[in-house]
Amino acid sequence: MSQSIKIKNALISVYYKDGLEPLVRLLAQQGVQLFSTGGTEQFIKDLNLPVTAVEDLTGYPSILGGRVKTLHPKVFGGILNRRALASDQEQIAQYEIPEIDLVIVDLYPFEETVKAGGTEQEIIEKIDIGGISLIRAAAKNFNDVVILASKDDYSTLQQQLEAQNGETTLAQRKAFAKKAFHTSSHYDTAIFNYFNTEEPLNVFKHSISDSQTLRYGENPHQQGVFYGNLDEMFTKLNGKELSYNNLVDVDAAVALIDEFEEPTFAILKHTNACGVASKPSILDAWNVALACDPVSAFGGVLIANREIDLATATEINKLFFEVLIAPAYQPEAVELFRGKKNRVILQRNEVALNKKQFKTLLNGVIEQDKDLVIEGPEQMTPVTEKTPTAQELKDLHFANKIVKHTKSNTIVFVKNDQLLSSGVGQTSRVDALKQAIVKADAFGFDLKGSVMASDAFFPFPDCVEIAAEAGITAVLQPGGSIKDADSINMANEKGIAMVTTGVRHFKH
Repeated sequence: MSQSIKIKNALISVYYKDGLEPLVRLLAQQGVQLFSTGGTEQFIKDLNLPVTAVEDLTGYPSILGGRVKTLHPKVFGGILNRRALASDQEQIAQYEIPEIDLVIVDLYPFEETVKAGGTEQEIIEKIDIGGISLIRAAAKNFNDVVILASKDDYSTLQQQLEAQNGETTLAQRKAFAKKAFHTSSHYDTAIFNYFNTEEPLNVFKHSISDSQTLRYGENPHQQGVFYGNLDEMFTKLNGKELSYNNLVDVDAAVALIDEFEEPTFAILKHTNACGVASKPSILDAWNVALACDPVSAFGGVLIANREIDLATATEINKLFFEVLIAPAYQPEAVELFRGKKNRVILQRNEVALNKKQFKTLLNGVIEQDKDLVIEGPEQMTPVTEKTPTAQELKDLHFANKIVKHTKSNTIVFVKNDQLLSSGVGQTSRVDALKQAIVKADAFGFDLKGSVMASDAFFPFPDCVEIAAEAGITAVLQPGGSIKDADSINMANEKGIAMVTTGVRHFKH
């Protein structure tokens, strides 16, 4: 059975009035009695439509500065009474409570007020009491009541009422209830997270309303959904929708590029940098970054921290790539890139990013602070007889930024603000080192005079010895091994400098 019910009485009380007029006019046209409060009541009156103030229904005025308006048995009894239960019907008749078949209500803009930097008093006053109670009551009684908790549903209900002569089906009411409970739970999560900052409770609560269904997940046989507002983060200037793998790479690219202040270009493949360079111009940075590993760059994700001009775009356009990200583009550059319709061109917007990260793990969720620490020359402690030169310290800082954003175990070689090569995601540090040496040789890089950075300490002196033989002149590592002295002694024996930072940058 569809259990269709005709709407006779409606309670309407909303903060935002946009989009409401057509639905209200239809309800009035279909003979629905309208109850309302405050600004919404005046809105309906201004449409020259009949409306009854909630105060006239309850016999009580709005009190406490509007904090108490609808919290009354004549309101909640009208919403929560069960039409098929005789005892409920006897009581609403006894107390002259009208059946309320439709509730249209939204919530005070709590999240918006927090985001706008409101004072604590302003934020607290945006914690809705009556609205959230009305939503829960009407959604609970979806068997008999329609609940609209979002302006996004106005047109849907309007179409249903027009097509069904003012009636709704049980399935339709249940669908609206599901959306309403999402609204209430999302709202409560936002409030809880606002309060859960000082001496936080160890609970995991997150709610994201925006979502985008992806073509598939990591592989075609997996389904994928992105929860978040990509339009807030990026303005897409060209290309197809981002895939799951695109998004993972874009996230890694954004995290890496944010480490650099000077004009920098980075090229990533499977979240690891295969080319990074900082140079006086973004065009020079691109050319040098690409030279690091032009093979891996094919089909990669590219990111810059400066505007892409036509000259740079012309060079980039020679490479097949998946995604390009930059803070700005010259119009001529965008037109050039639009020559290939599937290539994704993103203009990055200024958006504050979360400082926490989490993922599903086993039968739960693991959460941590993002790794927002990066050690510069002032945090590098020389531990060898030879100390790094000013340029070596600068290159070690550059290498440390890349190490931080590369899969462990990793070794990174840098010279003159340019990534020469890296060994990534290896099961031993020696393997990572050897891979980096082989890659440097494959692309014609002379490692003599370059520096090396490691994401974790050296348990044995072998990495230092191999690096020294390859021409490395300075090494950065966190230190902390019980055998640190062995690596330090090897560096002294080979005549190279070593610094420790005291900070490990594992990335799994």
